[in-house]
Amino acid sequence: MQSKLTIGKTYREGKKILSEAGNECAAFDSAYLFKKAFGFDRQYVLVHSQDTADKKCAEQYIKYINQRAAGRPLQYILGSWPFMELNLSVGEGVLIPREETELLVRTASKMLNGKIRPRILDLCSGTGAVALSLAQVFTDADITAVEFYDDALKYLNCNIKNTGFNVKAVKLDVLKAESAEKFSDLDIIVSNPPYVEKSEIPILQTEVQKEPKTALDGGEDGLNFYRAISEYWFPKLKYGAAAAVEIGEGQADKVSEFFISAGLSNIRVLKDFNNIERVVAGIKSND
Repeated sequence: MQSKLTIGKTYREGKKILSEAGNECAAFDSAYLFKKAFGFDRQYVLVHSQDTADKKCAEQYIKYINQRAAGRPLQYILGSWPFMELNLSVGEGVLIPREETELLVRTASKMLNGKIRPRILDLCSGTGAVALSLAQVFTDADITAVEFYDDALKYLNCNIKNTGFNVKAVKLDVLKAESAEKFSDLDIIVSNPPYVEKSEIPILQTEVQKEPKTALDGGEDGLNFYRAISEYWFPKLKYGAAAAVEIGEGQADKVSEFFISAGLSNIRVLKDFNNIERVVAGIKSND
C-alpha cells in the first residue's frame, strides 16, 4: 500500500534534495519554493504537516527544487525578489538586486536631502532597484534609468509599470561618449555598474555565473565603467551636485582617483554591513 503524500513529507523531500546537492541554505530555499508551489509558508507546513499534499503542487515544488539543485538562482525561479521597500520582477538576463546595494540608495538619499525636484540619473539600472527606490523617496524627482541590454530593459520597464513610479527608462550604452550628450544639469548620478574583473568571472560561484555576464564584466581590471562614467557622464552634473557608485572589494582607491580627476571633491568611501568598502561618493566642485 502506497503511503500518503503529506505536506510535511513533500517539504522534507525537497529540503533533502537541496542538502544533498550541497545547498547551504536548503531550509531557506525549500521554504520559499514550497510557498511558490503551494501558496503556504513554513508555519503552515508545521501546523498541517500530516495533511495530504496536492499532487500537482507537489510535482511543481519538486520541479522547482530540481532547478535550484542544478544551480538556477532562487530569485529567478521565484520570478521576483525584495529590495528595500520594493518587490521587483527578476529573471534570466538581469542582475539580481542585492542587500549591499541598499547602501548606495541610502547614500544618494542623504546627498539629495532637501533638494526640490532633483534630476537623478541611474546608470546601468538593471531591474531599476536604485532608481525606483529613489523615486519612492523623492516623489517629485525627474529620474532617468539607463540600461543597454534588452533582457534587462524588459525587467526595468516591467518594474516601472508595476510600481507606477515616475521613472523614465532609456536604452543607451554607458561606455559611449555620445550616450551622455543629451544630459545636463543633473543633481546626482548613481550607478551600480559591472565591476568584476574579466578573469574572475569563470571562478565566481556557480549560481552567480547564471546571471548575465554583461551585468558582471567590468573589463580586464573591473574598472571600465568607472572610467566611462567619470569621463563622459560626470561633466553632466551641475556644480554642487553629487555622484555615488557601488564598487567591488579593493576598488575604492582607483575609483576615488577617477572621481577626483573628473573634478569631484569631498570624496567618501562607505562600508557595507560586512565592513567592506562598497560605495564611493563625491560632490562636483566649483573649481
